[in-house]
Amino acid sequence: MKQRIITGLIGGATFLFLVYLGNVWYSLLVLFLAVMGLFEFLRMAGLRPFSAAGMLAYALMVSIVWPALSFSAGTGVVIPDLVLPVTLLLLVYSVLRKNQFHIEHAALTLIGALYIGYGFTYMAAVRNLPDGLMLTVLVILGIWASDSGAYFIGKAVGRRKLWPAISPNKTVEGSFGGLLAAVAVVLGVNAAFGHLPLGQAVAIALVAAVAGQLGDLVESAIKRHFGVKDSGRILPGHGGVLDRCDSWIMVFPVLYLLGIV
Repeated sequence: MKQRIITGLIGGATFLFLVYLGNVWYSLLVLFLAVMGLFEFLRMAGLRPFSAAGMLAYALMVSIVWPALSFSAGTGVVIPDLVLPVTLLLLVYSVLRKNQFHIEHAALTLIGALYIGYGFTYMAAVRNLPDGLMLTVLVILGIWASDSGAYFIGKAVGRRKLWPAISPNKTVEGSFGGLLAAVAVVLGVNAAFGHLPLGQAVAIALVAAVAGQLGDLVESAIKRHFGVKDSGRILPGHGGVLDRCDSWIMVFPVLYLLGIV
């Protein structure tokens, strides 16, 4: 727990500082996290991250994230839609590999690139909005508050299991505790430092808690299916990038789809 807290404090402070800087610094961070996240996903799925199929996955993922990065327009590089060509190439690759790389592998490669690519795309896109700094900070603080509230309240009073087949330690009481913590933190920070309408702030808090916990369950289901405890080891005491960003890459797209940001 001590190592987990130290890593969390250092990592959290560094992340918020880069969010504050924005522009190229935040975009590079998002791109790095996306690349590492896809690497972890492919490795969990038993796929070679640096094979031909892996390179196609990276190309597709970067093509999705690229337009949202703050420096992409300045480079003059326009990346075409690669979903169809990558899909076709993966199917051809399964033939060339004589079913050593088969249709399930192709599907996993595609879903990893899309799931991670779109998740980090909206992380970058929200920061580029006129109120992007405050929006991003509120979303992140809401997710962190939900995680902490769910953990500590679940430990203290949790009795009923939320979804034992996927994540046996999560409780219904902890889930509601995380929801209340997210609302309290987001509304408090917005009242003190922000200027978002009350309804938008409440919506951000609710999505941060509900979609954030769902994102965590999705990642738990993936890890349970592949029989791994953590997605990686890059963060001592916390696991990998996907272990820490599983909520983020669910929350930001949901906020976009609902028109909240």
